Amino acid sequence: MAGPKAAASTKTSPSSTPAGASTAVQTLWKAYVDNTTSRLKFIDSFLVFLVLSGVLQFAYCVLISSFPFNAFLSGFGSTVGQFVLTASLRSQVNPENRGLFKDVSPERAFADFVIGSVVLHFFVFNFLG
Repeated sequence: MAGPKAAASTKTSPSSTPAGASTAVQTLWKAYVDNTTSRLKFIDSFLVFLVLSGVLQFAYCVLISSFPFNAFLSGFGSTVGQFVLTASLRSQVNPENRGLFKDVSPERAFADFVIGSVVLHFFVFNFLG
């Protein structure tokens, strides 16, 4: 027979229940909205767009057709490359990372982002054939 000790050991912690997980997500979202600058939120929305674009391109290639495979590789490579450049921009303009990027002003970080994007898309355009 199971005693009170067995019943107590089957209880789950609050964070492992669905209600605890939803509370954690709500707390995380509230902290993000309250503590993140509008500049970083804008960059984050572009990062979400790039992820969704990459997922849609990959799903199209897998489910429908990959006929012009160079076009898929170019588009997907462009999306991944742009994501990396944007994530780098976000880390450089984040005020909490000021100690890591002392010599880089936000304007310099944006100029590097633009130049990197132009070079990336130049290579992507040339890869299309």
